[in-house]
Amino acid sequence: MSTPTNEIRKVKLSNLGYNFVPGDYLQPGQDEYYLRNMQNRSGINYRQLTAYEIEVLVRNSNTSDDWNKILVSDAFNPELVKNCKFFGLVRIGKLEALCLEFSDLRVPVGLYNSTIISCDFGDNVVIHNVNYLSHYIIGNEVIVTNVNELVTSAYAKFGNGIVKEMEEEAVRIQLELCNENGGRSVIPFNGMLPGDAWMWTRFRDDEELLERFKEMTEAKFDKRRGYYGKIGDRTVIKNCKIIKDVWIGSDAYLKGANKLKNLTINSGPEGKSQIGEGCEMVNGIMDYGCRSFYGVKAVRFIMASHSSLKYGARLINSYLGHNSTISCCEVLNSLIFPAHEQHHNNSFLCAALVMGQSNIAAGATIGSNHNSRSADGEVIAGRGFWPGLCVSLKHNSKFASFTILAKGDYPSELNIPFPFALVNNDVTNDRLVIMPAYWFMYNMYALERNAWKYIDRDKRKERIQSIEFNYLAPDTINEVVQAIKLLQEYTGKAYLRKEKEQAEPAISDAMDIGKKLLEENNKLVDQLVIEGGCFENSKRQVLLIKVRQSYNVYKQLVQLHAATCLIDHVGSQKIESITDLSRSISSKAVINNWVNVGGQLMSEQDLDQIKKNIKSRKIKTWDELHAVYQQQALDYPRQKLMHALAALKEVTGVKVDGKKPAVFHQLLDDAVAIRQWMTDGIFDSREKDYSNPFRKMVYETQEEMDAVVGKLENNSFIKQQREALKNFKKQVGKLKKTLA
Repeated sequence: MSTPTNEIRKVKLSNLGYNFVPGDYLQPGQDEYYLRNMQNRSGINYRQLTAYEIEVLVRNSNTSDDWNKILVSDAFNPELVKNCKFFGLVRIGKLEALCLEFSDLRVPVGLYNSTIISCDFGDNVVIHNVNYLSHYIIGNEVIVTNVNELVTSAYAKFGNGIVKEMEEEAVRIQLELCNENGGRSVIPFNGMLPGDAWMWTRFRDDEELLERFKEMTEAKFDKRRGYYGKIGDRTVIKNCKIIKDVWIGSDAYLKGANKLKNLTINSGPEGKSQIGEGCEMVNGIMDYGCRSFYGVKAVRFIMASHSSLKYGARLINSYLGHNSTISCCEVLNSLIFPAHEQHHNNSFLCAALVMGQSNIAAGATIGSNHNSRSADGEVIAGRGFWPGLCVSLKHNSKFASFTILAKGDYPSELNIPFPFALVNNDVTNDRLVIMPAYWFMYNMYALERNAWKYIDRDKRKERIQSIEFNYLAPDTINEVVQAIKLLQEYTGKAYLRKEKEQAEPAISDAMDIGKKLLEENNKLVDQLVIEGGCFENSKRQVLLIKVRQSYNVYKQLVQLHAATCLIDHVGSQKIESITDLSRSISSKAVINNWVNVGGQLMSEQDLDQIKKNIKSRKIKTWDELHAVYQQQALDYPRQKLMHALAALKEVTGVKVDGKKPAVFHQLLDDAVAIRQWMTDGIFDSREKDYSNPFRKMVYETQEEMDAVVGKLENNSFIKQQREALKNFKKQVGKLKKTLA
């Protein structure tokens, strides 16, 4: 006879509803309800049932193992409790002869056709057809109907990566972010921000810092057993199967979920969270305003506030940043910063750090491991990452900000240092082609609109981290400055190879001649075959195109950014004279390194100080670290200005210190011209969609096209940009007069 595999234990019926916290975990003077009593903040005064109330309850086909364990408020109505089985201590608030309505659902207040074990209820709740409800504290006007199982275990952690008393370390939940072999694992906790997750994954050689992160997380939670699950006021749960160890905030809406286990679902005034049909979500945290619908599968995850999973999306071992949406596809072992979009059924993202404002198209396979001997590869993508249709990338690859990849199966690892670049796998000529500054030459409409869109769609109520959505910022400007130097080097090398027949030109010589050619805007550059360096792990040609034009665009971006920062500075500091401006600008501005800390930009120097303060325990808790994020944001405009002026001096030689008004005025005039060019580019890039015959051929008439896609002259975003340009010109004119 074979040995049974399922262990079925037999216990006395009288134990049902009791000993939730075993005696071994109780201190003298404590009973199994001491944590429950601490958690219940309803303020309801409970009393024992009267003989009449017990009679009514029995007549209504209710049973209890001990009627003395049923406590009620003075406004309790026994007529509204029918066909229920009670076990253990159950406390019930006010019940009135009312119906609660939510959307098209209308149900009578009361407890009906349910098995209820050791629970607390607020006022006017609706509990209908709950087959098994145990160890929950339920708020006021909550609706729970047609649920198979709604239970909490004594060791519930609600998605947080902690261990309870007497538990082994092996049960701890961790998120294996950025790397499939767990080398960058973090311990999830309710309230974890993208910056927290990023720091924890990055500095893996700093064991002291990693240990402090673990200590900060452990200190955030109570290890005692016996916490009950909670369901906040006005939450609606209907037609769900299994809900176990789930902490649910107020005003949440759960309908038709298959399985929800070990979760925190934050919901309330900061944002209403929802989970819909067919979802299965285990070991995770949903922040305020999150939504999951239609067959989503999520395991070991964090969804930051106002993010969404839809249409069968699979999110596993991943962190999804604020205001992001993933539909249909599969995302594994990834850390994704705010404002990420991925909508397509056959896209795949694995072992990646994606730094936000990104869009993954259909057919994209990011992070395939078949070029590696183990599952330890990674992809790092800067802000604005945009792989096109059917792009296949391999580990390890790294991309500068706002890189767009044309359709193609990229055969080797990539390292693209040029921001705003178009990368193309030229199969016909077996080469990699890179066009730096592509967005500004050919797709200004999309670039500018996306920057506006991210700001407009930021729904966070509590903005602890100040997310940078502007495509011109210290991180991208640093990349631009580096790209300018690279273009000088590779242009000079191409010239020396062709004109001087030097096989291996010296870098210093190449940069000198390359800079001279590019600064003169010499059209000879267009005739050179300019090859890049180690941008692809292959021996085939890497070709840089539109180099002269890209170089000029990059320089203009540095100028525009500096002018914009100065204008913002003058306005925010209420500067009214050149003298005041001169005093407010440091003469020691330098180009320093900047890092993207979960969408918030910080100087590397400030980040190093934060790490030191964490290790020295000047920063003791995650809340204190979050306060530092907010403090950093206050100083960001000043730091950004100083960096912008240093970059301007580095690239153009122009020093703006307020002592020479003419320099300041010229910078403003140049900025106006650049903004005019960019605004024209926004119109021109969108106008192509209206003049392209392949776009127009699906419409019988121009009128039909206008009816379907709208008239170009009525485009609200273009109107908005033209109005912004008009205001910018007025602002500059006023500034020039004020600071004459």
